[in-house]
Amino acid sequence: MKAGEKQRLATVRLILAKIKDRDIELRTADTQPDDDELIIDVLQKMVKQRRESIQLFEQGGRPEKAAEEKAELEVIETFLPAQLSEEETKAAIEAIKTETGAAGMKDMGKVMAELKARHGTVLDMSKASGWVKAALS
Repeated sequence: MKAGEKQRLATVRLILAKIKDRDIELRTADTQPDDDELIIDVLQKMVKQRRESIQLFEQGGRPEKAAEEKAELEVIETFLPAQLSEEETKAAIEAIKTETGAAGMKDMGKVMAELKARHGTVLDMSKASGWVKAALS
């Protein structure tokens, strides 16, 4: 705030609002997730929304709105843990594939569930889905 970074401040306020909304939603839930998991989940959803918005704005010929979304995306990503690289992700997929004995596309759900359980906080599951399909076909 003191640095005068209005875009960053607005994004941080947006993050706090989303986390508070999610917290209010979970007050009536039977199980409460770990605080870190909750925040990472909210941030990952926000990142996914921003990426989809950027793509739609670029297709719609609105580069100024896409630039705003990219700026928000960069701020949100600073609060997420470092993501696994493509090589690390593919190695994790291969390890899970051999452990579970996955042989074909029918085992994709099993591999994806295990991948999300082990690496869900440091992995973009949309990208991982394509890599799992490639590994199983």
